[in-house]
Amino acid sequence: MVELVDKNLLKKFVPANALNADNYRELSGKTTLESIAAGKAVFSIGQTDRKTVFLVEGELVVRNNSGKTSLVRAGTEAARHAIANNQPRKHTVIAKVPSKIIRIDSDLLDVLITWDQLSGIEVGEIATEDDDDDEDVTSDWMTRILQSKAFFKVPPANIQAMFMRIEEIPASQGDTIIRQGDTGDYYYMIKLGNCKVTRTSKTGSELVLAELNDGDAFGEEALLSEEKRNANVIMTSNGRLMRLSKQDFNELLKEPMLSWVSRAEAKKLVAAGGVWLDVRLSSEHKNNAIKGSANIPLFMLRMKAEKLDPKTNYVVYCDTGRRSSAGAFLLSERGLRAYCLTDGFSTGAA
Repeated sequence: MVELVDKNLLKKFVPANALNADNYRELSGKTTLESIAAGKAVFSIGQTDRKTVFLVEGELVVRNNSGKTSLVRAGTEAARHAIANNQPRKHTVIAKVPSKIIRIDSDLLDVLITWDQLSGIEVGEIATEDDDDDEDVTSDWMTRILQSKAFFKVPPANIQAMFMRIEEIPASQGDTIIRQGDTGDYYYMIKLGNCKVTRTSKTGSELVLAELNDGDAFGEEALLSEEKRNANVIMTSNGRLMRLSKQDFNELLKEPMLSWVSRAEAKKLVAAGGVWLDVRLSSEHKNNAIKGSANIPLFMLRMKAEKLDPKTNYVVYCDTGRRSSAGAFLLSERGLRAYCLTDGFSTGAA
């Protein structure tokens, strides 16, 4: 059973009790109180859930991988702090008696605390002018962004700066937000609404590459590759978009989300079960490619990313590193393990 949390309850726990009033209210609105039956696991060794857990009522048994156990009782000093707060989990936690716990999204908690500690900027200052009419939409959008896989690698200070610099724009059904062949200027996130990603062929036919919804992002490919837009993005409903300039995107998001590897490091990753992923055109791949590599052209990657294995390390490459950085960023947005080959394929034999 899950129920909403009385905001005063959070004041008992560290570090949630250090938040200012607005950030505290934001956190309490996204926090759940959960009843746990005796003998039921709260979480298990090896699990990655990105949740911070506090004990409200009852007793929890905490067991490490060697079998050693400890007991945490509600109301004690130990229970004021998060229970075995490691990711991936290094302990299994089981309710000894019927208990109640709070699960808080760890990334949201971390960002709110960082905002407080860095500058005292409040959530309300980040809201746009019309948010009085749709506060819930803004709050939900911000939470989706903070909880998305795209931002797990981004330092909270960068996310804070992103929210301060981002610009909201209205969009209507049928609007072309990005046009194939144009120069990249913004990175977009969907606050409200739906889009379709299409590519126009030489014959004029339109191929639908992806459908995008609330919380999805687009426009990174051209910013990272320094090439023209490789697809169209068209609104399929009325909505609102948040956009970040190319300069701010490069400063705040690009580097934290990209992992560059040398040729030697890439070979080790592949030898350990990783996959070379060529994001050049199929004709380029057929002409000259790394032996054994898979090929998904950059413009097709958004559509085919969901078929890739999240447990596999992908070493993304192209001739120079431009297209591969865009490809690796796109995969990282989706929680995949992506690495860029430094300087690209054309600098030497792999």
